[in-house]
Amino acid sequence: MPSAPSHAPGEYPRLTSLSPGGGCACKLPMGKLEEVLAPLATGFHGASGDLLVGALEGDDAAVFRLDGERAVVLTTDFFTPIVDDPGDWGRIAAANALSDVYAMGGTPLIAVNLAAWPGAELPLEMLGEVLRGGAEVAASVNCAVVGGHTVDDPVPKYGMAVVGLAHPDRLFTLDAVAEGDRLVLTKALGTGVVSTALKRGAADDATVRVAVESMTRLNDGARTAAQAAGVRAATDVTGFGLLGHLHRMLRAAGLAATVDAASVPLLPGVTDLVAHGYVSGGTRANMSRLRDVVGAVSVEESVPASLATVLFDAQTSGGLLLAVPGDDTELIDTLRQEGLPAASIGRVTAGAPGAINVRHAPA
Repeated sequence: MPSAPSHAPGEYPRLTSLSPGGGCACKLPMGKLEEVLAPLATGFHGASGDLLVGALEGDDAAVFRLDGERAVVLTTDFFTPIVDDPGDWGRIAAANALSDVYAMGGTPLIAVNLAAWPGAELPLEMLGEVLRGGAEVAASVNCAVVGGHTVDDPVPKYGMAVVGLAHPDRLFTLDAVAEGDRLVLTKALGTGVVSTALKRGAADDATVRVAVESMTRLNDGARTAAQAAGVRAATDVTGFGLLGHLHRMLRAAGLAATVDAASVPLLPGVTDLVAHGYVSGGTRANMSRLRDVVGAVSVEESVPASLATVLFDAQTSGGLLLAVPGDDTELIDTLRQEGLPAASIGRVTAGAPGAINVRHAPA
């Protein structure tokens, strides 16, 4: 258990000042993570028998079939502070963890907290606010928080391990993308930019408020609408950014895509913040990996540089990226009626597996 804080009340550091992540809940870079996991492949299980989705599939969560009607969905996610309000951080982290279940087409059932806390720097009462925020979000969708584990750590971290339930025949998976599918994004991009600007003292209250509202918005409504529209391929957009997560989907399916940058929904003011240099380390790693090493993304010269950067922006609790069969138009109307800034942003094509061409034209 963390020790008692040494600071007097009101002298505690800002939460984001204790986070080394550059203002985003960044994942390890794709290339480095693949290099680390490659030698361990024999110790991880891929889909086989009742294990419908395992570690080797690289999807958002693991899925194990119980019977013909039920499959268990299991995931975990946690990260360092990206905002200074402890309750908001808890709400964001919980929404982010629950999102992986929705990204598989499931419904969260129970969760346990995962927390690391610097007892010498921050009061336990503040940790209580973080946990309360997480519990409120889970309770809003009847997901019971049933305990957890806390360790003493100089860098605060919080998240959840979540168990959900899905129908085995209604899962969303990365590799179910098909040529001709329309790409639909359900939330606006730019949370990494705003979080980075906040950490550097450059984000105003209104900008932060809009970003927090987006990050705490659950993907349950988007999941339900997508299933009703016959969607079989989806992922949530988080640390690898829009283009990184799309690349993973396309590579799994052996297909390519065109993205229309002008159609991608953005949080207010993010391109201006990018122009002033508020770009996280995770976003820069995404750009380096996809453009310089993999060569998977080509960006046409007509795309403004600041807009192109946001397409790589490392997100926290982003929306769902859906591969929608055919020319269905009702799905976007349904999502917008839910209050989501959903948009059609491109289309899946034949081509080199994982290749993405970004142009500056509306979809």
